[in-house]
Amino acid sequence: MPDFDRLSSDLVLIVDDIPENLSLLHDALDEAGYTVLVATNGESALQRARHSVPDVILLDAVMPGMDGFEVARRLKADFTTQHIPIVFMTGLTETEHVVAAFDAGGADYVTKPIRPQEVLARIAAHMQSARLMRQARSALDAFGQATLAVQPESGRLVWQTPLARKLLGEYFGIDDDNAPQAVRAWIAESAKARRDGHAFPPLTISNGTKRLVFTLHERAGEDEWLLALREESDTAVIEALQAAFRLTTREAEVLYWVIKGKTSPDIGEILGSSPRTVNKHLEHVFAKLGVENRTAAASVAMARIRMGGGEG
Repeated sequence: MPDFDRLSSDLVLIVDDIPENLSLLHDALDEAGYTVLVATNGESALQRARHSVPDVILLDAVMPGMDGFEVARRLKADFTTQHIPIVFMTGLTETEHVVAAFDAGGADYVTKPIRPQEVLARIAAHMQSARLMRQARSALDAFGQATLAVQPESGRLVWQTPLARKLLGEYFGIDDDNAPQAVRAWIAESAKARRDGHAFPPLTISNGTKRLVFTLHERAGEDEWLLALREESDTAVIEALQAAFRLTTREAEVLYWVIKGKTSPDIGEILGSSPRTVNKHLEHVFAKLGVENRTAAASVAMARIRMGGGEG
């Protein structure tokens, strides 16, 4: 990973009301190559965490006003920050604080007086997990969802999210308030099938390795249909699988095509490998996923993808 990417991504938030502690930790982390933010109280910690979404938070347990335990509880209750590992800083003999730290959602703790090398070791361990999670989340962002409402007769877009407008522009080259003709025709067919009690497949528009999938949800009014748009990407899924299960790139590619129902000879032809080599990669995939066959591997992989990634 390039240095500039590391500096822009490996972000640590230090929360402590004692300037000497902030200075000591800031200098140690900065020298180790991390980007460092600081907060001196609970409220500013919550604001900085929500705004910058750091990879790891180093949090003092005891502070005036809102203490670290309450800060942690609020961070874990917020969808934006609940995934961030929290490393508590607590007094050496304060056993009850260690228990409270874990109860509040802490992932780890270091004891005072602070020893920078110990903090760096703990941060590095949690940063690796955070990096894998970030990779999975970034990849799964390629499945970004968008929503719009269409009047089927006129084709007018009653409203749309910014992402929906962006995707329509990319796939259809339009930037106005009218739905593409292909979308209008599909809505009419989908609505008719629904009235007749039949299912109708989503509309898929391809653009290179990416696909834009339209799903008809429900009527949003007397003369409006609500549509969900979802962009899919082969590359994004492969990267998500790689991050979620700690696979090599080739193992993730093989697993991806297994999910697609391809046989080993099929996968070998796609990837330019022999079926024997494909099967060897599959053995490694099965071991890492803890499964014994293709069906189970595909099931486990898709379940993890739907959950939004994570470590294997």
